[in-house]
Amino acid sequence: MARDPRYDILFEPVKIGPVTAKNRFYQVPHCNGGGYRDPSAAAEMRGVKSQGGWGVIFTEQCEMHHSSEITPFIELRLWEDQDIPQLAKMADRMKEHGALAGIQLAYSGINGPNLYTREVPLAPTAMPIRTFTNDPVNARSMNKQDIKNLRRWFVNAFKRSKTAGFDLVCLYGAHGFGIFQHFLSTATNHRSDEYGGSLENRSRFVREVISDARDEIGDSMGITLRLSLDEMIGDLGFANSEVRDFIEMHKDLPDLWDLAHGAWEDCSGPSRFKEEAAQQELVQGIKSLTNKPVVGVGRFTSPDVMVKQVKSGVLDFIGCARPSIADPFLPKKVEEGRIEDIRECIGCNICITGDMTMSISRCTQNPTFMEEWRKGWHPEQMNKQGSSQNVLIVGAGPAGLEAALALSKRGYDVALAESGTEVGGRVTLESQLPGLSAWGRVKDYREYQISQQNNVQTYFDSRLSADEILEFGFEHVALTTGSTWRRDGVARYHVKPIPMHQAMPIYTPDDLMAGNLPSGNVVLYDDDHYYMGGVLAELLVQHGAKVTLVTPAAYVSEWSINTLEQAEIHKRLAGMGVNIVLNRAVASIEDSVVQTECTFTSIQSPLSCDAVVLVTARVPVDDVWRELEARANEWSDNGIKTIKVLGDAEAPGPIAWATYAGHRYARELDMPDMGDALPFRREITALQN
Repeated sequence: MARDPRYDILFEPVKIGPVTAKNRFYQVPHCNGGGYRDPSAAAEMRGVKSQGGWGVIFTEQCEMHHSSEITPFIELRLWEDQDIPQLAKMADRMKEHGALAGIQLAYSGINGPNLYTREVPLAPTAMPIRTFTNDPVNARSMNKQDIKNLRRWFVNAFKRSKTAGFDLVCLYGAHGFGIFQHFLSTATNHRSDEYGGSLENRSRFVREVISDARDEIGDSMGITLRLSLDEMIGDLGFANSEVRDFIEMHKDLPDLWDLAHGAWEDCSGPSRFKEEAAQQELVQGIKSLTNKPVVGVGRFTSPDVMVKQVKSGVLDFIGCARPSIADPFLPKKVEEGRIEDIRECIGCNICITGDMTMSISRCTQNPTFMEEWRKGWHPEQMNKQGSSQNVLIVGAGPAGLEAALALSKRGYDVALAESGTEVGGRVTLESQLPGLSAWGRVKDYREYQISQQNNVQTYFDSRLSADEILEFGFEHVALTTGSTWRRDGVARYHVKPIPMHQAMPIYTPDDLMAGNLPSGNVVLYDDDHYYMGGVLAELLVQHGAKVTLVTPAAYVSEWSINTLEQAEIHKRLAGMGVNIVLNRAVASIEDSVVQTECTFTSIQSPLSCDAVVLVTARVPVDDVWRELEARANEWSDNGIKTIKVLGDAEAPGPIAWATYAGHRYARELDMPDMGDALPFRREITALQN
């Protein structure tokens, strides 16, 4: 198919200093949980994006000197020459299909606790270190010699970046993480010398470093500066008005202005709280203040929105992090006129949890993310069909849909049996909850793609028994029958059922999603700690209930700290009048009272209520699997080679775990048995003498 002429503007080349990007698709720096630990995995992930047509591809945050590092978080490192080869490998993969390769150099300053190097942190002003983990560490104020040293360290990093083969260098001064923002902001710069006070003085350090960069690499590499559009702390910090003043004062300072909103949670807020192009108001008009190109972000997934950003003069480049993860081939699909094939980001932020938990990142929409090198998975290419011909998949939730799509691409004939009247399973239900409509894209993408395959047949109202599955005689059977929420309160705090009076109405998330909502005074007990408890509290308030949310955790929706939305969840619920009770568990449920207990002292206190909603744990729907497992001696007589349970039916988890399970099943079907070998590659540290 040919490209729609409406999108031609997105494929215009744009100069960035001495280099030229082939189009306006700009993968801004983003972390991936790999960093220095998994450099080949990160390199291959970026290389696939080059194949997918991105014009500019950046690394994640790369620590450029050992005196500022953010352990326990795992980022790239460019501390010495021996770090160059792994970064050169990444640069080579980025450039393989014509993209510009960029490296983001970070000196974390007030954000670098140096737990690994044990160096005393340096910052413009002596202050406690600001980290996600609230480390009890202080930075000391930099003296003039420290500033000279830091400029020299940047020059060393510029040289190493050039040697590694990068085309662009990004100086990180956004999200509160970069030394440039720390100098620019009055919140972190309290100096009274020529580096503090007025905006001109606070700008001195960035001017000096960019001057050094021009002297060292400016004839061969583009120099970009990443700034926060607004620190979101009012007049105390670097507000949007002062950002604009700074850019107007230094309109030609870098070769490109890279603009990102506030702290990381402001910039990369989930779709529950941030719409596409949410930062437009803060960016609007900045391009008129400079002669250099501008890139901004906003979880851009629609080519039409992208075109509008360019044609209206807001941006020159379309900056993408999460959308480039969900679909590394987004630019190529636009170019080839395959808009309907774009795997749109749902804004769940499960990718960010990889960085926050120091583990390999995942993506709900793209189960191949960070498995390109480890397992050899390509987001657009499947391995060839094996010796078998057909597969029965029981259950059309996220795991079943992904398995059906991936298997059909391998060439198998697939029968997809769904007990209900529509596909999607939990995704269809959860996307109807407040703020989660974008999650429906998980179903929509797979449902459409399956409809384009002539080797998948979907059967509705098909709740299959073990006898029927055996009688059908498919060669392989995948059971993706999902899970249900527990009604007895068993989860993390209670490993045995909560004592409860039969007179108290008890509800689960399944009840609420089916439209059966309690009214009056409702106690919602959240021992799940992800998004569901907060979302259901919001739903109940919208339907007139008075809600008290009780959780044994120290935060509402505690695990959502990792998806950068916990603070917004608490703020929204508090604003809706939800009574939030932290560090308390439900000890027992009586006829009109819930007894809560302190998680530290076990001291109890009552809460009067009309109903209780238990958001605790889920149990697999695996009855059919248990029966089939017990009748394994009948499989081969009925022509069945394998039966496997997967997704929530095996072990309930986030949706990303389900799509991954479905994809892995499809990849591994009919493949040789690996025995006890690792199912993925990993890097091994080289021993030093």
